[in-house]
Amino acid sequence: MRPYDDSELFRLVREEDSSAAFEALYNRYWDKLLLQAKLKTGSEEDAEEIVQHVFMNIWKTRKNIHLRHSFHTYIASCVKYEIMAVLVKQKKQQAAYHSFYDNVAGREDNYTAEWVDYESTRRQLEDTIRNLPDKCRLVFRLSREHGFSEKQIAEKLSISPKTVQAHMTRALKLLRTILQHRLFFFLKALLLIQQ
Repeated sequence: MRPYDDSELFRLVREEDSSAAFEALYNRYWDKLLLQAKLKTGSEEDAEEIVQHVFMNIWKTRKNIHLRHSFHTYIASCVKYEIMAVLVKQKKQQAAYHSFYDNVAGREDNYTAEWVDYESTRRQLEDTIRNLPDKCRLVFRLSREHGFSEKQIAEKLSISPKTVQAHMTRALKLLRTILQHRLFFFLKALLLIQQ
């Protein structure tokens, strides 16, 4: 192909679907545009993707492109906008990464504090249960730790279901009174652990 100028080559690409003319433009601008993109993005891989994307778009939309200025100005502008789009995307990704990392780091601090609070509350709960009167403690443990029903506890301990209810009411009332101010934190920590 004889050495055409850019406008002649692009006219052939646009009007005659000439892949040879397109290849001539590609070869004429590839290295220059790649260098420009690499300098702006700092990445050879991103630069190649940008320039490749620009040339693919030009080929796909060639019939609809009407140059107001030179082809050089047009393709340089296309690359410039692609570079800006990539840089914006990178910035968003970095911001998302930093936001995620900061959020995770903050959560770890919260989890540590909540775990310490959970452990403290769990110990206080266990001490309170241990200090319940013997029968009351036994009824509570059979109900809450072993999952026995009131009827099963009554049969096992040879007491009436009403007595079982009375022991449970007493145990829960005492636990609520002692742990009322910490109950919210205990439940919150318990839910986090179970997730």
